[in-house]
Amino acid sequence: MKPLADQIRPNKLTDIIGQKHLIGEGQILNNLVKNSHIFSMILYGPCGTGKTTLAYALVSELKLEYGFLNAVINSKKDFDEMVEKAKMTDGFVLIMDEIHRLNKDKQDLLLPYLENGIITLIGMTTANPYHSINPAIRSRCQLFELKLLSKEDIITGLKKATAFLENINISLEALNYIASLAGGDLRYAYNLLEVAYYGSKDHIVDLETIKKINNKPNLYMDKNDDGYYDVISALQKSIRGSDVNAALHYLARLIEAEDLDIIFRRLSVIVYEDIGLANPALGPRLNACILACERLGLPEARIPLGEIVVEMALSPKSNSAYEAINAAINDVRKGNVGKVPDHLKTNAKDYKYPHNYKGSYVKQQYLPNELVGRNYYNPKLTSKYELGIKQIYDKINSK
Repeated sequence: MKPLADQIRPNKLTDIIGQKHLIGEGQILNNLVKNSHIFSMILYGPCGTGKTTLAYALVSELKLEYGFLNAVINSKKDFDEMVEKAKMTDGFVLIMDEIHRLNKDKQDLLLPYLENGIITLIGMTTANPYHSINPAIRSRCQLFELKLLSKEDIITGLKKATAFLENINISLEALNYIASLAGGDLRYAYNLLEVAYYGSKDHIVDLETIKKINNKPNLYMDKNDDGYYDVISALQKSIRGSDVNAALHYLARLIEAEDLDIIFRRLSVIVYEDIGLANPALGPRLNACILACERLGLPEARIPLGEIVVEMALSPKSNSAYEAINAAINDVRKGNVGKVPDHLKTNAKDYKYPHNYKGSYVKQQYLPNELVGRNYYNPKLTSKYELGIKQIYDKINSK
C-alpha cells in the first residue's frame, strides 16, 4: 500500500498547500499553466515543502509526457534511456530528484538536450542551488525557492488527510501537536499521522497517542509559540548583541534538533554580516569549525560549535562591509552605473599599473564619470584591524 503522503498527492496547483508566492493567483507558476508553457527549472527548499508534488502537478496540468530519475540512484544507462524517450516525445519533461548530486557523466549527457530543448528539466533539491549545482546546469534553469509551511498550512493538510483514513477519530489537540512537531515539513506530518492511525486502538488518535510515538520535545516551539525561523533569528541577534549565554541557548536548541546545516549557514552569514572587518580572522576559523563538525558529526560537533559561538558573541563587531556592498548594489539596481573609464578597459594603453609606482599606488580614476566621489565604505572603529584599514583609506583619499 502506498504511504499516505503519496495517496493524497494533488495533481493540480490549486490543491497544493502553501507556496502561494509561486502558485497563487497571478504568480509565475500559476501563469505558466494558464499559458500552457513550461521551461527548465530547479525547485529547492527544505524537506516536505512540496517540491515533488509541485513538479508532478505542473506536468499533470499541462498534460506533458514525463519521466522521473534520481541523480544518485539511477545509472547512466537509465539516463540514456530517458534521453532516447525524449527524442521521440514532443515536450518531454524530466523530473529529477537530488539534482545537486548529478555527476559529470550524467551532466555531459543531459546538457546538449537541455540546450536544444529536447528535454525540459524540473530538478529538485534541498541544497542551495547557487552553491551546490553545476553552473552549466543552473544557467539553463530558472530557480524557485519553496518555503517551510506554516503551522496553519500543516493543519489544513492534516485535515484533508484524515478523509483518507477510514473511521479515524482525532482530536484537535492532537492535530495541533503534530503540526507543531512537523516544523514546516508536511510529509513528516503525514507520516506521523499515519503511524498514529495504525498504531492506535480503534483508530482513536489523541495527544497521548502522538506523544507515545514521538516524545521528542518541540525544539522550535516554546510556550510563546516561537517559530522555526524565530530561533534562528534569535541566535543571530544574540551573537550580534554580544550576549554569549543567549547565543549558546539558541545554539543548543538547534543542536538538539540535529539541524547542523542551518547552523552552518546562519553562522556563515553572521561572521561576515555582523563581525566582518572587526575580526576578519573569524571567517576562516568558522570554516575550519564547519569542517571539523562535518568530520565529527553529532554529538561531538557540539564542542567546536560551542567554542566558535562563544568567540563570535564576544568578538568586536562591524557591519561596514555589509553596508558598503548593499549601498553599491542599490546604486546598480537604480541604474546608477555609467560607462567603465577607457583606461580601465581590456588592453587599455593609458592604464597606470600601480605596482610600477612607489608604494604600489598611483592616483587615477576608477569609478565611472557619473559616480566619481561616490562613497560606499564607511569604516567603523570597533577594532584595531578596521582602524588600520581606515588609516589606509584616509591616506589614499587624501592624495
